[in-house]
Amino acid sequence: MSAASAAIPQPNSRVRAFLRLVMIEHSVFALPFAYIAALTAMFQVDRNIHWGRLLLVTLAMVGLRTFAMACNRIIDREIDARNPRTAGRELVTGAVSVRSAWTGALIALAVFLGAAALLNPLCLILAPFAVVPMVVYPYGKRFTDFPHAILGLAQAMGPVGAWIAITGEWSWDAVILGLAVGIWIGGFDLIFACQDVQADRAEGVRSVPARFGIPAALYGARACHVVTTALFVWYAFATEAGGFFWFGLLIVGVAFSYEHTIVRPHDMSRLNRAFFTTNGFIGISLFVCALLDLLVRGLTL
Repeated sequence: MSAASAAIPQPNSRVRAFLRLVMIEHSVFALPFAYIAALTAMFQVDRNIHWGRLLLVTLAMVGLRTFAMACNRIIDREIDARNPRTAGRELVTGAVSVRSAWTGALIALAVFLGAAALLNPLCLILAPFAVVPMVVYPYGKRFTDFPHAILGLAQAMGPVGAWIAITGEWSWDAVILGLAVGIWIGGFDLIFACQDVQADRAEGVRSVPARFGIPAALYGARACHVVTTALFVWYAFATEAGGFFWFGLLIVGVAFSYEHTIVRPHDMSRLNRAFFTTNGFIGISLFVCALLDLLVRGLTL
């Protein structure tokens, strides 16, 4: 291979760079709760796991999240370039071109809409309502001090959509779970935004930490996670969950407590542990416990 051809990004490297851009591994935050909703709906319908539908739910969730992250990176690329923490992102460095990012975003959107269409008519009808907040969120930091609420709304739709994907009908139980997930993610976004306070204030980027300070943001995150825990408890009662699910809620409560002890207003050194490790652990742990609970209660593989 010549030096000139080696300098041209190869297809596989472009795909890998795009996947890094959208942080595909962070699907672990939202997917477990979509699975909890879908599997609980299957349990209530006929107590059988429908693997084809579960695959379509996965494609829809990953497709929509990928589209949202790509849009976020494209819209924020100039802001990212002026923030030392984000200056190494692929759209800033040129590892991914804007054209490639839009191509990937549109492919992901097509995957989402295709999966929704294959699931049932209501999923396809409601699909645009899931897309809109994903696009609005990156602009939110330009017009409101509470963009975290927009992110929470966007994420709350995951469990609701997953439930509708299985039953074709609206469910208030799914809404409870969706609100829990949305407020949870909005809360840890408050924590995550604390590391960018100086850069955000310099650029005029709006957020709770930038407007009200880091201590207020951390108190807000704690309040969010208290509400999240209460909603999880409500969901457990509403769906008549068993012992394994309640044990999962105990794990979640301990994890929340740990998360809020390792992040301090004047010590952000362990923020990534709180944001990535702890929150990933919360999602996976509750999913495993929910699955075990449903299997014990009669869900058939």
